[in-house]
Amino acid sequence: MDVAARQSTVGWEAASAAVSAAVAHAASVGACVNAAVVDRAGQLVSFLRMPGAPLHSVDIAIDKAYTAASFGLPTGDWAAALSSHSDAVRQGLPLRPRMVMFGGGLPLVVAGERIGGIGISGGSEAQDEDCARAALAALDLTPAR
Repeated sequence: MDVAARQSTVGWEAASAAVSAAVAHAASVGACVNAAVVDRAGQLVSFLRMPGAPLHSVDIAIDKAYTAASFGLPTGDWAAALSSHSDAVRQGLPLRPRMVMFGGGLPLVVAGERIGGIGISGGSEAQDEDCARAALAALDLTPAR
């Protein structure tokens, strides 16, 4: 019996390229953001903060990446995902530490396997999502839906 699980995770090179692409996109649209990539276990692998990005958004970006990596669902999709659940779930899940349920966090998925997540915070919700998509495009990945 093989008791060891073999799992892939995002590497530092890809994580660095992803946050660089995200902040480059933010700069091109005049936004100042924080960009974070976490591995499949939710541990920070790479982070960039643009000068002028909101300080509270540092933790929000990391938590968006953590939420996307832990559930494999874009953070902006939670409202729709919870629409068919009980009131207890809809009210309780947002109270979980590090849970973010608005746009800007995307899972990193390669060949159907979740390897991490990226989170962007500091711009508008739409800007954050666009920056996260730019990061995935730099890695030649498509957003999971």
